[in-house]
This record gives sequence, C-alpha cells and structure tokens, in this order.
Amino acid sequence: MADLDQLMAIDGALAAFEMNEQGELQQHRIAEGSVLDERTLDLLGHMCVANMAIATMQARGWEASFGDQGFYPVNGFTLVGLKWSAVTNGRHAVVVSKESADYEKAYEVLGVRGGAA
Repeated sequence: MADLDQLMAIDGALAAFEMNEQGELQQHRIAEGSVLDERTLDLLGHMCVANMAIATMQARGWEASFGDQGFYPVNGFTLVGLKWSAVTNGRHAVVVSKESADYEKAYEVLGVRGGAA
C-alpha cells in the first residue's frame, strides 16, 4: 500500500492524498509552494473514483462484448493536465508536475506493476 510520504518523495510530487471509496479526501500532503489546496485534492479524489468506475465499466464491457481479455481489472490511471498530472491506483493518488514527473516511480510506489496491484 502506498504511503503518502513515499509518494511525496517522487520527483515532481506536488501533493499526495488518500481518499475513501466515495472519493472524499481522508488525508493528504501538499508540497511547500504548491498551488494545490485541500479543496482541489478533494475534487481530484472524486474525479479519480469516478474515472476508475468508468474505466472498469468500459473494461468489463469490452471483455464481455468482444471476448478479449486483459482489460479488467483496471488498477490505475493517469489524468494528464497542462501543468500537472494525477496518478492513482484507487484509494491513493499523487499529483506531479509534468516538467519533472516520474510516472514509472509513481506507479511503482502506488503498487501497480505490470497491470496488477
């Protein structure tokens, strides 16, 4: 399981947070000088949960409709923004600066390896 301090140690980390199954912010860390705040992280938590649900529905639908396997379960995703990105595996997420982000390390710390959590 990801640790918020480990997530904050990733190159380019601006914030790290944990959310519940509804997306509500449970705990967080914000880097000094970051423009992110608690309210933004709460909204990101809801976005992460919603997108994981949509991605799961699509993966299951694809497998059921076409017989292709390997899309489900969905273990994580990255929302890429203009200046920063949010990387999540479900209940934990890290927000990284696009200029210096280490996406592979983010997924490693989040526990996502080779498509399996």
